[in-house]
Amino acid sequence: MKRHIVILGGGIAGVEAAIRMRKYNYQVTLVSDRDFLFIYPISIWIPFGIRRFDQASIPLIKLGTKHGFQVVIDEFEDIDIQNNTVQFKSSALSYDFLILAIGMGKLKPAGIENTFSICGQPEQSLAIKKRLNELVEKGHGRIAIGFGGNPKDKSAVRGGPAFEMLFNFSTFLKRKGIRDQFEITLFAPMPEPGKRMGANAIAKMPAYFKRYGIQTKIGSKITAFIKGEIRFEDGSHLESDLTLFIPGGNGHPKMKEAGLPTNEAGFVRIDDHCKVEGIDNIYAVGDVAALGGPEWAAKQGHTAEIMAQVAVYNIHQTIRGSEKRRGYIRHLNILCIMDSGDGAAIVYRKDKKSMMIPLPLVGHWVKQGWGFYFRNTKL
Repeated sequence: MKRHIVILGGGIAGVEAAIRMRKYNYQVTLVSDRDFLFIYPISIWIPFGIRRFDQASIPLIKLGTKHGFQVVIDEFEDIDIQNNTVQFKSSALSYDFLILAIGMGKLKPAGIENTFSICGQPEQSLAIKKRLNELVEKGHGRIAIGFGGNPKDKSAVRGGPAFEMLFNFSTFLKRKGIRDQFEITLFAPMPEPGKRMGANAIAKMPAYFKRYGIQTKIGSKITAFIKGEIRFEDGSHLESDLTLFIPGGNGHPKMKEAGLPTNEAGFVRIDDHCKVEGIDNIYAVGDVAALGGPEWAAKQGHTAEIMAQVAVYNIHQTIRGSEKRRGYIRHLNILCIMDSGDGAAIVYRKDKKSMMIPLPLVGHWVKQGWGFYFRNTKL
């Protein structure tokens, strides 16, 4: 009997799991509340007109047709663990194995609605573009870009995209000939934003801030976002005409409700094989899962892909009756191409080794090339 694998989530982890699982010729159904895969790592260029929205997205139905998996667009409601069924807003599915790739929730500080996020809903990238164009038309302004974390799970932080937006804003305005008419400020509650990248990268960041004219307001907790202003615990405030903020993440709100084991922040607890603790036929990959391994581990797209590959392999071996297994923890690292619009830097951390290698000029095209490669290899 052909086994039915249900995958919740149409992001990087979910799509990778569906493609890999189909290579074993199982029946695969991918369910998402969004009808396209959004490529967040290259969406940073949408506000600056370097990429169009459609160039950073791929219709899921197109991927399903290409790779042979079924796509269902529906909203997740609950899991019946005892009866191996998933309930959605307008349908239900039975599964032999379930892969959770549904992403994470976001912390919501007071006044978050007064900010934009490049890591939020995909349409936010277009809203940022619209507001930026208004400021360019005006000819001057104050731009504040920041990120936060979650003290209950320090892996749930997205600092890299914030740095990329800072540098890309500066490069964009410089090319417009109006950079000196804008203030650009990084704000973050931690004293060393980006510390998870490693000591080598942290030591080099001040030079980047100086080069791109970035001011900083760091080390003070954010208390509220109000229109045109950010307020901090130390009593200070930061005025802003355009505020971008990437909040810290927390577990998907419906995972604990479904009876799955979660950590304090709500992320699903898994073993090294990506299997949910105590449940033999449910796996969790990507942002929805609580990461094991080193304390500096962070949720990244390539980590989500590795976890998806590990989960697929282990499910296949289980179905075959084999004892072979693979683990994801030994593959954990921090790896990114931190783009600046006029160049980039390779950031890498593994165990006790960390490095940041500047790639002036060519680095921007390296990341452009990665985006082209990622999109087209899926198609």
